[in-house]
Amino acid sequence: MKTKAQKTEELQNAKQLLEKSRALIFADFSKISAEDTRRLRVELKKSGANFLVIKKRLLGLLLKEKGIIADLKQFKMSVGTIFAEGDIEKAAGPAYQFFSKLEVPEGGAKDMWVRHLLGGYDAKANANVDAQQIIYIGKLPPREVLLAQLLGMLTAPIRSFIYVLDQKAKTGGAAVATAAKAEATPAATNESNDNSNPEQKVELTQAQA
Repeated sequence: MKTKAQKTEELQNAKQLLEKSRALIFADFSKISAEDTRRLRVELKKSGANFLVIKKRLLGLLLKEKGIIADLKQFKMSVGTIFAEGDIEKAAGPAYQFFSKLEVPEGGAKDMWVRHLLGGYDAKANANVDAQQIIYIGKLPPREVLLAQLLGMLTAPIRSFIYVLDQKAKTGGAAVATAAKAEATPAATNESNDNSNPEQKVELTQAQA
């Protein structure tokens, strides 16, 4: 059992995290091993997020002080909170990946761990986010990947158009070269015919003389 000093320190830590957070994610961490929890903390740190387990009553008081309305009493289990300094997708991604990759015991539902995501709060939109939205956001690729995909979709028609122009230019150049060669061929043939039999030319000249 935690001492009063530990609870006070925990409360101060949560208060500091809340001051810097733009999004919160609530999750059920019952039956999650200490090693898995440590691994989640490491992954969250990479995206500027922190994980903390604090009593729902104390967390509710902190949220109320910040003007955040969240019904934590609806959760019958202890709640762990992910405090994210970035947008909600920055924390939803690692959180979803964490729960979706936990080993499912034999006979357990495939999404049994994912259902431990309980909901959250988006400070940017000043709105609560339900569990299904957290899961949906968590499944999305990172923003950088989405932007790269969008850029690829926008530039694909331009690349195709440039390719068509390039092929037409090559085809047109080949046609011009072929036409020029065709025009030059008769003249070359006539000249060749004129010079093909010089003896006949001499006989013809003598006859005319």
